[in-house]
Amino acid sequence: MNQSKSKSIYPWIVVGLLWVVALLNYMDRQMLSTMKVSMMIDIKELETAENFGRLMAVFLWIYAFMSPVAGLIADRINRKWLIVGSLAVWSGVTLSMGYSNNFQVLYVLRALMGISEALYIPAALALIADYHKEGTRSLAIGIHMTGLYFGQAIGGFGATVAHQFSWQTTFHSFGLVGIGYSIILIFFLREKKDRFVSEPVSEIKTVKSSGFSSITKSLGMLLGTVSFWVILFYFAAPSFPGWATKNWLPTLFSESLGMDMSKAGPMATITIAASSFIGVISGGIIADRWILRNLRGRIYTGAIGLSFMIPSLILLGYGNGLLGIVGGGVIFGIGYGMFDANNMPILCQFISPKHRAAGYGLMNLTGVFAGAFVTELLGKSTDSGHLGRDMALLSIPVAAAVLFQLFTLKPTTANKEND
Repeated sequence: MNQSKSKSIYPWIVVGLLWVVALLNYMDRQMLSTMKVSMMIDIKELETAENFGRLMAVFLWIYAFMSPVAGLIADRINRKWLIVGSLAVWSGVTLSMGYSNNFQVLYVLRALMGISEALYIPAALALIADYHKEGTRSLAIGIHMTGLYFGQAIGGFGATVAHQFSWQTTFHSFGLVGIGYSIILIFFLREKKDRFVSEPVSEIKTVKSSGFSSITKSLGMLLGTVSFWVILFYFAAPSFPGWATKNWLPTLFSESLGMDMSKAGPMATITIAASSFIGVISGGIIADRWILRNLRGRIYTGAIGLSFMIPSLILLGYGNGLLGIVGGGVIFGIGYGMFDANNMPILCQFISPKHRAAGYGLMNLTGVFAGAFVTELLGKSTDSGHLGRDMALLSIPVAAAVLFQLFTLKPTTANKEND
């Protein structure tokens, strides 16, 4: 009885353990963006926006290119040790950043952080998906994603800690916390025991003897599947407004409401974070119940979330009053949360467990590239005075994703098993 109870509880323990890692993942990458003023006293190169932009950009580019590689690795090795190692390395990098007053060293460390953090998300989501089946998968993924939201919010307080103590102390503190938590994971996080049970012995031997052949086969299977291309577009289209709100919503709030950035920034961040939390939890619960009655339940829930984002972007772009713009932010956050909770669960309906991490890695690649493109585009829009208009226009690819998804994604199972 106790053993049975333990088996039913442990999948949620996995979510709880990885929730903290997700928080640390976003917190460590985000806090640098808030500490520019403190750091440039000791590192003169950071006085120019161009150099600071280089420091931020190198992480994104390497993170993007590493994401599919990370997925391919996660599909082939013990994900527990990949997660533990990833956390230990990026936490060590965070700690090391507090000891450097050299811009070039910081640049290399930031690049290394991009590699190590990219290894986490595909492995973590694939592990959660293996532990949670039809009735709990979307909620489990959704709860994990709230860790990313909280990490992003806490990372914003890096400047506060740096002001009270120093930017070096900030990096040291957060780095040591991550290293300590990686040790805790060694004792409590477990790989799914039956992960390779359904694999034919001959196939396992083939994979071990020819890693390159295995990788090309995995990529060929993913990129040769029409449904996966649809899922890639479904993931990329909302990434345009997703990154737009993350990088430009404070500016939009400030311009549209005539508000000082010191007030517009927190208002925009809190609005999106709080409403996304509501959306990711509600979207997880709705999808998990819906799929028990209809195989397209997760797809319908994701489509509802994307549909919420369409009017919200128009409100954000063309609204003038406080109620309209903040209301647009709330609706956007709820919709994005519902979408976010169902990405991996939808992928699980079309892609077998042995390719899911690689699949999500490719999705992450497209999402980050979309973010890099739209961030630059909206920068030009801001300079020309068209930020609101172009923010509203981002509703077009989202609408296309809704239609594309509803007309083409027709799963035959709630959980694709190994081929």
